[in-house]
Amino acid sequence: MSRGKGILLGIVVAIALIAAAAVSVLHGGVSARVNPSALEIMMAREVRHMAIPKSARNLENPATDTPENLRDARLHFADHCAICHANDGSCDTPFGRNLYPKPPDLRRDQTQKLVDGEIFWIIENGVRFTGMPAFGGAHGSEEDSWKLVRFIRHLPQLTAEERMEMEQYNPKSLGDREEEQEENEFLGGKPMQQKSEGAHHHH
Repeated sequence: MSRGKGILLGIVVAIALIAAAAVSVLHGGVSARVNPSALEIMMAREVRHMAIPKSARNLENPATDTPENLRDARLHFADHCAICHANDGSCDTPFGRNLYPKPPDLRRDQTQKLVDGEIFWIIENGVRFTGMPAFGGAHGSEEDSWKLVRFIRHLPQLTAEERMEMEQYNPKSLGDREEEQEENEFLGGKPMQQKSEGAHHHH
């Protein structure tokens, strides 16, 4: 095969691959309700991998793996992250189910196989073209983010008792708060405190 024919064939193959990728990405139009295709998922993971700086992969987690740090991160996650990711990391929530692309199940290998520095970088910087915001910068605390990495590692072993505690810290709508107060007043109790003293969450 001549060099000219080889170049032409390469161009044709490249165009075909681009067309296939476009069809895969646009298979549901602009709807956020469809599930991404296998090709789109593979492309997104590869782009995410390339986007994380190599220097981030070498970072070591300064947050120690203590019950106190784990609880602080657990309540922080419930208050700030569970609305999309669910308390157990499954992302089985109204927001999580209807985002596009869908957030990953944090308990599974696609997240758990990332090194601590990669998870920290994602929390701090977010992921473009997804629903994942950047929590770092002037309004964030790197210490909180490192603690969250510890909690994400713990998600596959999350207990029923821990999930019940987290439910008390999940954001509530005005209607939910009014209903909760009515129930407490009916039972003669006091309104439940959502924030314990000494718990400081910055994200």
